Amino acid sequence: MTDVLVIAELLDGKVRKTTHSAITLAKTIAAGTGGAFDVLAIGDGAKAAAAELTGFGARKVFATQVDGGYLAENYAPTVAAIGGSYGVLTVTASTYGKDLAPRVAARLGAGVASDISGVTVEGGTLTYKRPMYAGNVFGHVQLTTPIQVVTPRQSEVEAAQPTGGASPVEDLAATSGGAASARIEFVALEQSAKSARPELSEAATVVSGGRALKSAEGFQTVLEPLVDAFGAAMGASRAACDAGYVPNDLQVGQTGKVVAPKLYVAVGISGAIQHLAGMKGSKVIVAVNKDKEAPIAQVADYFLVADLFKAVPELTDAVKKARA
Repeated sequence: MTDVLVIAELLDGKVRKTTHSAITLAKTIAAGTGGAFDVLAIGDGAKAAAAELTGFGARKVFATQVDGGYLAENYAPTVAAIGGSYGVLTVTASTYGKDLAPRVAARLGAGVASDISGVTVEGGTLTYKRPMYAGNVFGHVQLTTPIQVVTPRQSEVEAAQPTGGASPVEDLAATSGGAASARIEFVALEQSAKSARPELSEAATVVSGGRALKSAEGFQTVLEPLVDAFGAAMGASRAACDAGYVPNDLQVGQTGKVVAPKLYVAVGISGAIQHLAGMKGSKVIVAVNKDKEAPIAQVADYFLVADLFKAVPELTDAVKKARA
């Protein structure tokens, strides 16, 4: 029997959708081993966030209020203190999870399986499937430590849906961060301007542009109308971000955000292996490129060989008419 603790990710006092993937993993492990799962909401607005999590079937939801912004040095002691009584701790492999999980694992002497895409349970043994070498091979990992820390990829693990019921909420006092926390001060969180578009890593449709758009103006006049016609999130290749056409937080790829929407539209992106690693899990992939030999053709379900400056406005008009 393995009990699991899910560490929820909060932003502005609300639960981020990334947390739902960690809940799915926790449910799978708990069901396979005869255990149960709990959820910890920690940070600003933890009490209200905990209330959002009561309908997912957890045995209990803990709420720990930590004032100020996120600092791993402030969060890790509390997570480790409660986590010592669980067999598995899980948090989605977002920027938050990748920062917090290793620090918690170090405090607990726990083995880590990071960026996993799935888990199998046989005879109480957990085997984690993990993409490696930009997703070209998969490793199967077993951890031998009494406590395991696991970070699933949001793009690979389906988000949990509320199942009804009302898990009890329990207030949990924060554990002091000690000397490490005392040397760190949260100054500010600087975010890109908030957009009415969906968040890139959570969107059902993503439209991405590459260096072939030639400029920031190309993104604004050619790509953005298509993005808005679909009601999609906008992404970009690393080359486009490095060229300054769009902000870096729109980068899709191995060193950017990993996405797996229902529809991914790649415009003027050749398909370097690092980019493919970030989006090839998409359900349907559409690519527009004038080079019929572009590597992205190998993963695209639909590949249009055309000049994007002519084809994309026509596609935008067609999408608008269809949605009307």
